[in-house]
Amino acid sequence: MTKDLIYIIPKENHTELGLKSILETHPEIKFISLVGIDLAGNDTDEKIPVKLFLEDIDTFLNGAAVQTDGSSVVLPGIASLNNAKIDMLADLDVNWFVDYNFEHIDVETGRPVGTLRIPCFLYHDGRPVDSRYILKNSINHFKTTLLDLFKNFPQSLSTFGINYDDIEDVIPTSATELEFWVKTPNDKADVEELSTSQVLQEQYWTRTRGNVRTAMEQSLMLMESYGLEPEMGHKEVGGVRAKMEESGRLTHIMEQLEIDWKYSTSLQAADNELLVKNIVKEAFRSNGLDVTFLAKPIEGVAGSGEHTHIGMALKLKNGKRINLFTATKKHFMSTLGYASVMGILKNYEVINPFVSPTNDSLRRLKPGFEAPICIVTSLGHTVEVPSRNRTILIGLIRDTQNPFATRFELRAPNPHSNTYLVISTLYMAMLDGIKYAITNNRTEDELLAELSKKPGEAAVYLEKDRAYRTEEDVFEDFTEEERIAYFGKAPATVYENLTAFDKYPEKLEIFKDGDVFEERLINGFRLATTKRWLTEINNRIIANYSDEIRSFKLLHSIEKALDLDVSNWMAINELRYYIMKDSYARKSLFTRIKEASESLNYEEVSNLQIELDDSMKKLRELYTAYKKNLLDI
Repeated sequence: MTKDLIYIIPKENHTELGLKSILETHPEIKFISLVGIDLAGNDTDEKIPVKLFLEDIDTFLNGAAVQTDGSSVVLPGIASLNNAKIDMLADLDVNWFVDYNFEHIDVETGRPVGTLRIPCFLYHDGRPVDSRYILKNSINHFKTTLLDLFKNFPQSLSTFGINYDDIEDVIPTSATELEFWVKTPNDKADVEELSTSQVLQEQYWTRTRGNVRTAMEQSLMLMESYGLEPEMGHKEVGGVRAKMEESGRLTHIMEQLEIDWKYSTSLQAADNELLVKNIVKEAFRSNGLDVTFLAKPIEGVAGSGEHTHIGMALKLKNGKRINLFTATKKHFMSTLGYASVMGILKNYEVINPFVSPTNDSLRRLKPGFEAPICIVTSLGHTVEVPSRNRTILIGLIRDTQNPFATRFELRAPNPHSNTYLVISTLYMAMLDGIKYAITNNRTEDELLAELSKKPGEAAVYLEKDRAYRTEEDVFEDFTEEERIAYFGKAPATVYENLTAFDKYPEKLEIFKDGDVFEERLINGFRLATTKRWLTEINNRIIANYSDEIRSFKLLHSIEKALDLDVSNWMAINELRYYIMKDSYARKSLFTRIKEASESLNYEEVSNLQIELDDSMKKLRELYTAYKKNLLDI
């Protein structure tokens, strides 16, 4: 049934004639949906009958045939109540995908009903305001600026053995990988069991079984149909062994998985990631499994990352390609490679809010879970033998046998990061470093020395008091005080992360170069992120913590309890009251957070959130110790 389906409509067919031919040949495609990405990373979806699309196809392809309003997308400070119209313009330059509902079979064709999803740009008052356009604009700005630098500083190309006139195009490439947790609906995790399994690495790369295996295989096969070229799917470090019923059905599934696929041009790579998430969710759901892309779905257990890979190449007029990051002499990488990673590291404080804009994302970035907490890179122990340091923020990936493989891997993003904005900020920061290197005619030796400098050593581009490179284990070989002194202090809350915009205005300016991030877009992102932060704390985190606190009940009997049991429970109960329960004399931590939120005292909310998380961690530890000391429960 599925072999006759069409999954991709490439840009060569985004014409009136081409589309009419395809849609008439495939009547199972019943709907059209324009996919825009707002500033929070949400994608739009609607069902427009194909008949209407065909009747007005010229407007769909060349105008704003579809509109929505500001209430349906996250564009605060841009789309207002009295000026809310948002136009949706189709992007003709990327792949369009057909999303099939395999649970809804068309009676006439016997095929699943399909929806043609068309990536689009969102316009307000005639100006683009969406995440996809920001990425497209950043790519165009990166290309034109880099080409201008090559033209004005021809010596920058000498190491590659080419001239400016040899260049046909600059090709930015990106790739993401998807980690996620899968479980049987309504089953709850035993955190201690999960933690023990993680330490023992009992699940990492082990064999998948049952409906997890089926869903994984279906996901990879469907990705192949969409031309995404999946490279592997496997178990990640988190999870426990499922239980088997007499019927052979597996229950109590709790596993962490990862799926990887091939890189693409940057805008297409971000669109591909969105498609993969939908494929995974539907494949696992159809097999009776819940999927979560949360960065830290279970406290105390490994979270899910989504490492973002960045590459850059030149396409020459003779058809050849040159990886701009690959070293042309005995070095870790080229001058442009060193300059790019230096630009990211120097400006990461203002990149970080776009990478980790949620409470969940920052809960993942804690010591001990191979999640990056320091603004630092690793290049490898030696030039001759590439190595990989899993404790740093951004690493160099290279293969001595394959010069085209040289790229950077940013380890901080998670499955809910807005990849469009993440990649956009990386390009703008890379360009800042490249400008420095080219206009000052810096060599590989000079850039490597500056990147490898010790704290306190003066530098031209990087900051004097900081270190930016280490080949050591960031968690084991440095104290917390050393990490903060050398690499900066990681933000603990969304508010602390956003304050980087105020602390480092000169760094924020790099995003505005070429009008890539207009002031109103940065402000809209900040407003959206702040609103989500407060809403999550007051309506979700506090509610979840309330249920958890109420579950911590007295378990011992008076007759059998020892003095330690009584003392343990008294400490637990006192902390429960402090966090959750008001009295005439004292307001609870919950109430103080709500009052600070209502008064828009963001700094106070941030401080109280840190106290709340610390208190909940202590409460869990106390209750675990209390339970373990009881013989009868």
